[in-house]
Amino acid sequence: MKLLSLALKNLTRHRLRSLLTILGVAAGMFLYAAVQTMQHSLSDATESNANDTTLVVYRENRFCPSTSRLPEHYLPTIKRIPGVREVIPIQIAVNNCGASLDVITFRGVPPEILKQYNPGINVVEGSYEDFTKRSDAALVGINFAQRRGLKPGDKFEAVGVNVYVAGIINSDSPQDNNVAYVHLPFLQQASRIGLGIVTQFNVRVDSSDLLDSVSAKIDETFKADQQPTHTRPEKAFFADTAKQMIELIGFTRWLGLGAVLAVLGLVANAVLLIVRGRVKETAILQTLGFSRKAIAAIVMIEGVLLGMIGGMVGIFGALAFFHFRAITIGNEGLTLALSPDMTVIMTGLGVALLLGLLASVYPAWKATSRPLVDSLSS
Repeated sequence: MKLLSLALKNLTRHRLRSLLTILGVAAGMFLYAAVQTMQHSLSDATESNANDTTLVVYRENRFCPSTSRLPEHYLPTIKRIPGVREVIPIQIAVNNCGASLDVITFRGVPPEILKQYNPGINVVEGSYEDFTKRSDAALVGINFAQRRGLKPGDKFEAVGVNVYVAGIINSDSPQDNNVAYVHLPFLQQASRIGLGIVTQFNVRVDSSDLLDSVSAKIDETFKADQQPTHTRPEKAFFADTAKQMIELIGFTRWLGLGAVLAVLGLVANAVLLIVRGRVKETAILQTLGFSRKAIAAIVMIEGVLLGMIGGMVGIFGALAFFHFRAITIGNEGLTLALSPDMTVIMTGLGVALLLGLLASVYPAWKATSRPLVDSLSS
């Protein structure tokens, strides 16, 4: 505690320098946390696990939702396939098929089975009853509503579709929080696709072990039809379809590495300047009985404090930014919500601590390597 108290006093003696260093570290760790958030969100959206039981049935050799057209009468045939638990037809209308930060996605679904298929949807404002009563009603994801400033009772138009906001929804699935659910027949007509045509079918199977066998059976069933299908697990579909998005986020790793190196250099430089500015004080502490190890410990504590304080400001600043801005990246009708979780926070704090330690090693050695007589006479 005595060494910690001395380290704090040393930092507060040069408040402006310490503040500028902390702000620099915060900027670097903000960027690092943002990159980690993108990487972690992408990993959650594309890496399969034992809880995944959803298949996406899409038109073969089609990518953008506007080019994938399947007959709605495929529905009962898919339902009869062994292992299939639930099926929902979905019509998608999107304003931009390329990678974009401002994607507006409408999902047309049969309103009478939406709740049954996706019980995780919670209406936080408005009501589900209003949604079922009006043919032009929409349930808007909470992130979508936040970006657009929408609330129940509002009307808005996008992609040539005019809707009435019946409710704001929240869901465990990030996709649901970034789209607007509307009535299937309404969207089929509003988007001029026509009744009886859908973009895809989402299929729930009894267990993850059946994903491959059921998808193969679906594709085999419609292989000779005029509209053949290509069926994949939902996360594999996301990974395959959103290649532009994945490449874009993959590049950010270099930004994260650059941020880490910048923080390392900044803390090392700040601590080294502190050490050089108090050579005589360090010598006096040694004459008072402080060992070289204690002197080195004080210097390293100062580096850790600069790294941790700056790291906390940057990481929690990134957390607040993503929480209030609700940033999403969309591609071909799919959306990736960028939301940091506890893993990102704990990893960031660990990196800040490690960088503070590493950056202080050389200044700590420098502070203790000089002969005491030379330090006193300088």
